[in-house]
Amino acid sequence: MFDLSQHIAIVTGGAKGIGKGIAATLVKAGAVVIVADIDTESGARTAAELNCHFKALDVTSQSACQQLVQEVVDEWGRIDILCSNTGIFPQASLEEMTEAQWDQMQAVNLKSTFFMAQAVLAIMKAQRYGRIVITSSITGAITGYPHWSHYGASKAGQLGFMRSAALEYAQYGITINAVMPGNILTEGLADQGEAYLEQMTRAVPVKALGKPEDIGYTVCFLASKEARFITGQGIVVDGGQVLPESPEAIL
Repeated sequence: MFDLSQHIAIVTGGAKGIGKGIAATLVKAGAVVIVADIDTESGARTAAELNCHFKALDVTSQSACQQLVQEVVDEWGRIDILCSNTGIFPQASLEEMTEAQWDQMQAVNLKSTFFMAQAVLAIMKAQRYGRIVITSSITGAITGYPHWSHYGASKAGQLGFMRSAALEYAQYGITINAVMPGNILTEGLADQGEAYLEQMTRAVPVKALGKPEDIGYTVCFLASKEARFITGQGIVVDGGQVLPESPEAIL
């Protein structure tokens, strides 16, 4: 079950963090994986480490997204899986946030999801098969966090996009779903500092931060043929983080 042999998969933002974890699990499941990232050095290193492929990509450019998809089709003949994972999460207080900061967040996190989905859906429609998995977040759709209003808006926006897109393409054998990670121990999360990591760990009932591979396993399921009857859904992967009514509820 959940064998992805001969499946062609694109993972945007796959050079590091959650994206790397997704790419690693897809490779283990047998997929041919193309890591697409603006970080060429880390992307090439990840591709060599995971025995997959790397292509440079700026997800904020619609033409670049379209070109990447065409290159993949030219080289491998099809696209079965898109993992739209690229994301940033710089903090900014609402009072001091600039228009440029807001626009950058929406461009990298939300608009890129539209660009990549639009590019692959034409291919998947012709194939009458496809799996799109979006990396959203518990932040925005379920929870909030100070100084991340622009981040929360982008992540909730991804889920709104997903639901309508899923309806539009369900008739073609294409499913569109999302994973909603809680706190996953990545390079980006570590950059928030030890105090933040300790605070976040205390907030997770399983008493540990997640690993990138924890998200990857869920993505592999949603990307499989067996998940054909699931579409338009967001699956929370957070160690129970959203469950407690208060800190005292965590035993």
